[in-house]
Order: sequence, then C-alpha cells, then structure tokens
Amino acid sequence: MLLAELLAASERVAATRSRLAKIEALAECLRRLDASEIALGVAYLSGDIRQGKIGVGYASLEDALAAAPASAPRLSLAQVDEALARLAQIKGAGSAAERQRVLAELFARATSGEQDFLARLLLGELRQGALEGIMLDAIAKAANLPAARVRAAAMRAGGLPAVAEAALTESEAGLARFALRVFQPVQPMLAQPAEDVADALERLGTAAFEWKLDGARVQAHKSGGEIRVYTRSLNEVTSAVPEVVEALRDCAARELIADGETIALRPDGTPYPFQETMRRFGRKLDVETLRATLPLSVFFFDCLLADGTDLTAKPARERFDALAKFLPAKILIPRLVTGDKEAAQAFYDGALARGHEGVVAKALDAPYEAGSRGAGWIKIKEARTLDLIVIAVEWGSGRRKGWLSNLHLGALDPATGSFVMLGKTFKGMTDKMLAWQTERLLSLETSREGHVVHVRPELVVEIAFNEIQQSSTYPGGFALRFARVKRYRDDKSAKDADTIETVRALYEGQLHRRASESSG
Repeated sequence: MLLAELLAASERVAATRSRLAKIEALAECLRRLDASEIALGVAYLSGDIRQGKIGVGYASLEDALAAAPASAPRLSLAQVDEALARLAQIKGAGSAAERQRVLAELFARATSGEQDFLARLLLGELRQGALEGIMLDAIAKAANLPAARVRAAAMRAGGLPAVAEAALTESEAGLARFALRVFQPVQPMLAQPAEDVADALERLGTAAFEWKLDGARVQAHKSGGEIRVYTRSLNEVTSAVPEVVEALRDCAARELIADGETIALRPDGTPYPFQETMRRFGRKLDVETLRATLPLSVFFFDCLLADGTDLTAKPARERFDALAKFLPAKILIPRLVTGDKEAAQAFYDGALARGHEGVVAKALDAPYEAGSRGAGWIKIKEARTLDLIVIAVEWGSGRRKGWLSNLHLGALDPATGSFVMLGKTFKGMTDKMLAWQTERLLSLETSREGHVVHVRPELVVEIAFNEIQQSSTYPGGFALRFARVKRYRDDKSAKDADTIETVRALYEGQLHRRASESSG
C-alpha cells in the first residue's frame, strides 16, 4: 500500500467525531493492506512506529522538511519502514550526519501531505482519533469477528499489530493463540473516580471496598520457582523489587499472575510520599542500600491466572477467592464487602487515618477489563484529583522569573485523540519542582507564542481541585476550581490520562449530590 492511501484514511478519521465513521474508515483501509503490511498499517494509524523511539527530534526534522516534496505519491509503507529501520541502526562516529542524510532522503520521496504525516508520526504527535479502543473495533469489523474476541486477544498479546495480523489473515484461528501466559504481562485494569462512598454504592450496590494505596502498581508472574515483576507500563523490574519476589516465593500455586501495589511504609505502617516509593524504580539503583533504608511492602488485590486457569473473565469474587487460596493474608489488600453506607464510610475513614489515599470500590461480578477504566472499579479519594496532560506552559514572573510556571492542563478526548484544555494552574509547586519542570518541559517544546511554550503532550500531572465548574473560557467546557499540582506521574503515559468524559461524569455527579442534599 502507498503511504498516500493510509494518509487518506487517517484524514477521514481526523475529519469526523463519529466513532462509527472512524471505525468504518479504518476498517476499509485495513482490508486493503497486504498481509506483510498489516502490522505497519495498524502501527502508523495508531501513531506508532515498529522501531519505537529512534531519536528523531524537531531540529533534525526542520532540515528534512526543507526538502522539496515529491510531486506525486510513490512512497510505500514498506519503504517507510525500511528507512526507519536504517535510522534506528545508525550509531557511532558520524552517525548524526548519516541519520540526517537518510531522513532527508525519506522526506524527499514524500509529498507535502506525506511529509507532514511522517513528521507527526516520528514526533509522537499523530492524534487523529484512532485510539486503541477504536482501532480494536476497526480490526474486528475488518476481520468480521466479534469485537469482544479481538479485545480479549489484544489484552493478552501486549500490542495491536500482532493481533491485527492474526485476525485479518487467520480469523478466529489466529486469535486462538493469544492466550494469557505467565511472563507475558497484560495492561492493568483502571478505576473510574466517584464523588464519595455513597456515589460508589449507588452505582455498584454491595461491593468490595479496598484500601487505595499511594504506591507503584505491580504485576507479579510466577511459574515454578521463577518469579518476575512488571510495572503498569509492562516493563520488567524484578531486580529492583526483591521484596515482591520474596513475598511470592512460598506461594503454593505452580503458576500465578497477581495484580497489586508495592509501597514504602514507615515503621508505624504509614506510607512514605509517593516519590519515595518511586525511588526504588530509578534508573541507577543500589538495590541493597535502598532496601535497607527504604524497604518495600506489597499488597495484592487481584488474580488474573492461577495454575493454568485464566480468571480474567470470571467474577471478581472468584478472583478474590483465588488470591486468598494461594497467598497469605499479610500480603492481601485490606478489603470489606458491604452494601452498608456507614460501614463503607468507616472503612474509608480508616484508610485515610492510616495515611492512604482512600478506597477502591469493586463490583463483585465484574470481569478484569485489562487496559480500560472499567465501570466495575470506582476510586474514592479524600482530595478530588485528575490525571491531566501538560499541553503548554507560561514563563513565570516576579519570584518565578526564569522558570516555566503556569501549566495549561488538558484532558484526553477519546473521540479525536487530542487533549482538551481545562484551565491553568501555577499552584502547589516547590522551587525544586519548578526547576525540574522547566528543564523537562523545555525538552518537550514544540513552539512558542509570546510567553507561552507549547509542548508535546507527554507529561502526566496529578491535579487536585475543589470542584468542577462549567466554563465557556476553555474548549472543554469545564474549569477546575482551585486547581493545584499534587505531583507529576512519571509512572503514567499520556494514554493513562483522564478523559473529558470522566470530567463530565464528575461534574454531573456534583450536581446530583447537591440536588440530593437540598432535597434532604
């Protein structure tokens, strides 16, 4: 397939807000891909490349974009992949000049529209609305398979391209090989926010309430005597967390995949700040020294696989039973199953009293929806917070002169794949944070407009706020009252950011709560 054909599909997806129209445009494009092109096509339409990060920045692209564009489309997907593979392999003395030559050669073979597409693809800024959920549905439609079946395979495969290739070339038989396997990590299930305990009970009825720890999400895999541990981004960190490995050493299960949280606790059982726990996952680690001064505890709350049985489609109550069968109580998350508001509130208050963030309420019959904010998990925290993306930042004045200070905050719009601005904040920042974010955000700079620095939407920041208000000032239609920075979330990527739909649901929850209070 020519890149121009894929570009046309991308433009059709970007031009509509209709989910069904996006799916149809993507499916039609996928059907026309040769078998050897499927993985590439899915990756490019999703804004990814097969080679991962290859070190192409704005400076090198400026030179490449200066090349006169081709007058007619002739560049194929395979030729693009070949050029990117060459770029990824160029290293050593003289590599900068050689990389620039290869990049310029690629762009000289592209039309003007293709040059723009390639630039955004290489910079990670191709956001035309082909988010993972939409792409999964498009793959299912193109292959004439149930969407649920494709989603289940993708959860286990760890990536869309392989699933698309199997579905489009082998149909159901191809998907059958994507089984849940030990040492093949899956994306974690996520929780939706709620106003309070009463809101959670109203949505779920009788539910399991668990402490919400302010630690690092871990997924532990065991097969015989071998144990490996993965982060929420599916990176293996086994050597950095020997305490987690030791906690599972005596587990009776032959095979196990368990979902949990690891956290650094003080001698009195209260948690250290999140940043302290994350020190255990730094790039340069003296594990034994850190372990002596900052030991980790681990608490598991879900079981995805036990002794060869895939439990992800089973009700939560069955997965809880599997955990209790194979793991000692001391490494299980504290949990209360109740439908009583007062009991749930007391459990929530107890979690806060011990220094934890709050609780997560879980539907007892919910499956494990990997990689999504399933309706079956609801988080309730003392401070209302949202995980948002920094989309721009303003230079500070007065005491903050010389630092990037006022953050422009965006929520993910699933319909378009872009980020919708919800407001700004300069509150909650220490001098240390200001210095760090200035350096980090300058490395993500894309352009400047007066005192505003626009940045690549990569940095996730947890924002605390008092309430959500309707606002015509910002494109999202909402603003956060008394927004302030709680912390940066280096453990999360842009796709983990909260959506504008979540913000809208929280706003509607506020209105409902106020109406209930006034009528009472």
